[in-house]
Amino acid sequence: MTYETIIADFQNGITTITINRPSKLNALNKSTIQELHDALDAANKDVNTKVIIVTGSGEKAFVAGADISEFAHFDVANGGKLAAKGQELLFDFVENLSTPVIAAVNGFALGGGLELAMACHFRVASDNAKMGLPETSLGVIPGYGGTQRLPQLVGKGRAMEMVMTAGMIDTNQALAYGLVNHVTTQEELLPLAEKIASKIMRNSSVAIKGAIKAVNANFKDGVDGYQVEIEEFGKCFGTEDFTEGTTAFLEKRKADFPGK
Repeated sequence: MTYETIIADFQNGITTITINRPSKLNALNKSTIQELHDALDAANKDVNTKVIIVTGSGEKAFVAGADISEFAHFDVANGGKLAAKGQELLFDFVENLSTPVIAAVNGFALGGGLELAMACHFRVASDNAKMGLPETSLGVIPGYGGTQRLPQLVGKGRAMEMVMTAGMIDTNQALAYGLVNHVTTQEELLPLAEKIASKIMRNSSVAIKGAIKAVNANFKDGVDGYQVEIEEFGKCFGTEDFTEGTTAFLEKRKADFPGK
């Protein structure tokens, strides 16, 4: 598939999706959100893709925010629709993918960019990265899940401060807050993400799918995460991956998971 605002590349079990609007610091517009959805959906359905990495082109920005020119003239109804559609198409969609998604944050991750990174299953960052939710400085609040995912990751107090001040934090703070898992140089960012991806790919993709569902359930209102864990745990016993994994363990050899 050909895209205008992103690049999707598959190698060795990893699909790397690069947001490619460097002149706009990779800001998210309608087209980019739709193309990200399409590329993520295609990668998730591709049996050969075991891990997805999302990053930004260039060295300045992962995603510097949303394209404000697209919604500066919106009224109340259109603003609500913008948030609802974006969350459905991209942010909630990413969070609930069954294929692991790693955000490789290079440079600025602001507003919708940080919200995209937070929707991914976890994050690694380059040491020049800056992260924040500056929406209140524009007279609006984060609308793509930022007020929900940021407190889940860093705690209510820190999230409140970041949202209210509209300020940025550096990678040292992001690492201390638990917002990112690892920090490295710009040059080593993608190699680090790929190294982590290779570790993930050694394990059962079926079990990982169940684990993602169970972990996410803990953050959904009205859902008993423990019950989801029990159900997903039980399902594992009916898979070829479980048979292979337990057999390999007992035979003291490396498992070769069929992904079924």
